Amino acid sequence: MKLQQIDKARYRKHLNRVIAAVIITLVVVSLVTSTTLISFFGVDDGSNFRFNLAGVVSAVLVVLLILRVVRYEPYLYEVMYVWQLKKSINLINRYLRKVASAAEQGDADAMQALNYSYMASRQLYTLDDNTINMEELDAAITVLNRQADAAGVVLDVECYHPDLLTAFK
Repeated sequence: MKLQQIDKARYRKHLNRVIAAVIITLVVVSLVTSTTLISFFGVDDGSNFRFNLAGVVSAVLVVLLILRVVRYEPYLYEVMYVWQLKKSINLINRYLRKVASAAEQGDADAMQALNYSYMASRQLYTLDDNTINMEELDAAITVLNRQADAAGVVLDVECYHPDLLTAFK
């Protein structure tokens, strides 16, 4: 996945609307479904937990189906980009100890993977207004740049591809 410029205001606006739509859909579908099930099959003693649970499960399934269908709509571009970005960062984080160790030993692929992870994290932190971790991230970037200079590696986020991580699994 290549890093792209994302309009922060547009991303936040669309994300907030998607979250609101998901919450409203969950509430409405779960209430309608559970109420309908209870009215047809409910018991008088008030033990309708299974129908309420069925309402919640059906609401989750409806939301997942809707999101699956509309995920490629232009309106959701920024939201889906950030979701994919988080997946890419998480993939690297699964092997972070091995990657970081290899980077310390001068492995160019490990350095490219770390560089991508750090640049993607910086973009993610900026989009989500997460300034708490930015100092720690900047320190890690400085260390990586020193390692790359010492090993003669030119860091470029365009050089990263998930296949680089196969050596660290």
